Amino acid sequence: MTERRLHPVTPLRRAWAPIAVIAGWAVHDPDQTQRQLTRLTTSTLLIAIAIVIPAAALYGFLTWWFTHFAVTDTELRIRTGLLFRRSAHIRLDRLQAVDVTQPLLARVAGVSKLKLDVIGTDKKDELAFLGEDEARALRAELLARAAGFAPETAHEVGEAPVRQLLHVPARVLAVSLVLTGATWGSLAGALVVPPLVWWASHSVWTVLAVALPLLGAAGASSVGRFVGEYDWTVGDSPDGLRIDHGLLDRTHETVPPGRVQTVRIVEPLLWRRRGWVRVELDVAGSSNSVLVPVAPREVAESVIARVLPGVTVPGSLSRPPRRAGWCMPLWWRGYGLAVTDAVFASRHGLLRRSLALVPHGKVQSVRLEQGPWMRFKGLSHIHIDTGANKTVSARLRDASQAAELLYGQADRSRTGRREARPDRWMAGS
Repeated sequence: MTERRLHPVTPLRRAWAPIAVIAGWAVHDPDQTQRQLTRLTTSTLLIAIAIVIPAAALYGFLTWWFTHFAVTDTELRIRTGLLFRRSAHIRLDRLQAVDVTQPLLARVAGVSKLKLDVIGTDKKDELAFLGEDEARALRAELLARAAGFAPETAHEVGEAPVRQLLHVPARVLAVSLVLTGATWGSLAGALVVPPLVWWASHSVWTVLAVALPLLGAAGASSVGRFVGEYDWTVGDSPDGLRIDHGLLDRTHETVPPGRVQTVRIVEPLLWRRRGWVRVELDVAGSSNSVLVPVAPREVAESVIARVLPGVTVPGSLSRPPRRAGWCMPLWWRGYGLAVTDAVFASRHGLLRRSLALVPHGKVQSVRLEQGPWMRFKGLSHIHIDTGANKTVSARLRDASQAAELLYGQADRSRTGRREARPDRWMAGS
């Protein structure tokens, strides 16, 4: 077992930690900071800078020097810590995603960050930073070993070939954001609310406290999404679906095979005329949540077919009975349900439709809910719990149909788990 260090540029990133602590203290108590700065003479300030910068550089160097990683036959070991040592042992058979990300400055420096998604952990372990070629080679080796290749041959496997399935043009992405209600809603809030706050309080600080979060939300829902989802590309490979995206920060993600619990097809109102949809995911133990930011429906369904082999998106769904209008006027028309041999499909929403597809093999439990008024009207909700700690609901169904679904889903789930493809890397290669 040979231990390796991170890229030599890493100390520059870690040297910012002591400076960030000082900056955080200054922001936390600006009045005290201003009083302390007024007391400092020029010579004292120069001496402080001469001490802080070398100390930060030494801290960055030492944390880099005491960080090692090594790949064994069964695990990836990461040793970190200057004063308090931490050793992470990541079992390769528990890996479900190995993503390569490149923040803007990292792209300039020619380095990458390797993020490891492990079953059973909420926080991703990472190796930051590695050279671009080393990061890709290590990623390929980890996936090969996770797939069961022998250690002596894993490094020779290399990156699995990729076949492009989808590319989102920048113009289409920009138009889709303009036609999204959240963009206009957040922008309207940022323009309307601050003047009202000023009229009520006549306080600049109160207006800023309200306006800045609203402007941030408006930017995140428009410019932020465009920057993050720019050049979105989906490719098919033996180790899962590859997703590449980002204008400033480039991200190379993998949707692990067999770990997708739910697929949602989202259709905003203003997208329907163009036939566009957005595809989102629930992946067990993973933060990957977007598969397709915007695409024609038939293209999106072809990508879904790669994520959920053997699953066809139902063409028609049954609405709840008309008496459901007594429980939820008007909005009951947005609910729909279809159960096929492969999937449980539930739709909700009138203005922003969302169709959730849950393969029967991913259903963990089924629950029936019925309040007093619903019992009087002969209606029930059916809730499907998945392995990603998420719930998909079929609302306002006929009580007899709901009871039939409740008892029939157990058999469908057993059949689905028995016929499901393996949750292993490169299982199809």
